[in-house]
Amino acid sequence: MKRRSILTGVLLGAAVVATSRPAVAHVDYVTDGPGAALDAFAFLIEVLSNPINAAIFGVSGLAGVVGIAAYLWIRPTIADIVILREKLAGYTDLVPWMLRLAVGLPLVGAGFQGYLFAPTVSFDPSANPLVRLLFIGLGFFILFGLATRITTAIGLLTYLWALTVDPGVVLAMEYVPAFLALLVVGGGRPSADDMLHEVASTEGTYYGRIDPVHHLKAFLDDVTDPFRPYVPTVLRVGMGVAFVYLGLFQKLADPGSGLLVVEKYNLTAVVPVDPGMWVVGAGVTEMLVGLALIAGFFTRGAAAASFVLFTTTLFGLPDDPVLAHITLFGMASAVFTMGAGPISFDHWFGRPAVSDEEPVVPAD
Repeated sequence: MKRRSILTGVLLGAAVVATSRPAVAHVDYVTDGPGAALDAFAFLIEVLSNPINAAIFGVSGLAGVVGIAAYLWIRPTIADIVILREKLAGYTDLVPWMLRLAVGLPLVGAGFQGYLFAPTVSFDPSANPLVRLLFIGLGFFILFGLATRITTAIGLLTYLWALTVDPGVVLAMEYVPAFLALLVVGGGRPSADDMLHEVASTEGTYYGRIDPVHHLKAFLDDVTDPFRPYVPTVLRVGMGVAFVYLGLFQKLADPGSGLLVVEKYNLTAVVPVDPGMWVVGAGVTEMLVGLALIAGFFTRGAAAASFVLFTTTLFGLPDDPVLAHITLFGMASAVFTMGAGPISFDHWFGRPAVSDEEPVVPAD
């Protein structure tokens, strides 16, 4: 029974990846203009009224429900998964470093290439040198982990400002949860903040005599410490909202633009289904992954699936801007490392402890 349920889950995951190759592409990043104006509801009905499409959706949905139900009913303690969770828990202290890379690199790229967070919202670097310098400076400071919380706060304010300049910046909404998480965890280690604080707080050091702010870092560490357990929640919910937005608004609500992507990359030659099925399948897949992340439902599995989808998307769509997806890559890595955290289905529905000495095992 256990082997059958595991096999079902593996086959389902493979099917989702195989049929959703362009799922996490930002449509606006790879198309030159809006697609045909189509009635979204009528388009959905037309696609699902096709018997073959309906059968694919029905069988896939049933297989998914059966696989999940079987796992929840059995909730096995598999030694491999237990060891994996314990190993991942040892990487938690590296999450700030993951997030700094995930935010810092695309900010530097945005500054040099001349766009406000989302590649579709560009500015002229020669006409706006201060904006360019701001993005490059924010990126490098975050990469080095120097004054991380202060820099991150400036970055968050910059995003809110950019949103007022052009609402299209909403395409890069993943920056918000990443910034919020960094405000809580700080630079972590390795970082300039950690190194300088160690030197400055050691009695007898020359740097300690001139550094006026190392006490501020200690104060901020104490203030944000109670919020650290909620960092996984912030990241997975923020990532989930981004997925739902991409699936609902960029594909299901605007199928014309999705069809442009299918046509541009000849995706029907990759998986021989009609173009409408590609668009609807991609949109539904993104929404399901996003809802799973928001609910904290098999969180590590959803994060791993999203990471695979990002990778296949970048290989499948060669002109999709890599820098624009680094933040999501980093967030997926952090969520996979930390799991669901509190306020999640996984936390609530974990396998009960089999003894007083054993903790509850999360369902992810």
